[in-house]
Amino acid sequence: MFFDAMRRKGLGAEVEDMKTVVPIHNAVNERAWKEIIEWERPYFAGTPCDGPKLHSFAGLSTKMSPKARINTILGYTAPFDRHDWIVDRCGTRVEYVIDFYAGRAGPNAAAPGPSFYLDVRPKLNTWEGVKMRFCKGVGLV
Repeated sequence: MFFDAMRRKGLGAEVEDMKTVVPIHNAVNERAWKEIIEWERPYFAGTPCDGPKLHSFAGLSTKMSPKARINTILGYTAPFDRHDWIVDRCGTRVEYVIDFYAGRAGPNAAAPGPSFYLDVRPKLNTWEGVKMRFCKGVGLV
C-alpha cells in the first residue's frame, strides 16, 4: 500500500527501498499517535471506553495547514507532509492536523538516521478543538 501511494505521488518508489522506508514511516506514525494520546489523555481518563481510536486519516502532502503556511511565509522550512486524522473519543470525534518536518540530529543523538519533528494538534474547526488548544495553551490540562 505504501509503495503504491508513493508511486501515485510520483516519488520514484523502488521495491527494494520499502524494507527501509516502511519501518521509518511506521515509526513516525507511531510517534504521531503517541502525541495524539497525550492530547486526549485528560479527556478520556475516567470514561468507560478504552481510550481514543483512530477513525480515519487522510494524507494531504500537497495542502499546507494554515499554521504551516504562516510559518513558511515567515521564513521557516515548509513541512514535507501533512496528515489529517479523525479520532473517536468514546463517541466524540476530534480532528487533528499533523505537520511533518525534517529534523536535524543533535550532537547527543542516540543513533544516526532520520530525524523528524511532528507538529500535532487538534484542528480549530470545531468547538472541541478550540477548547482543547485553549486549555492546553493556558495550562488548564
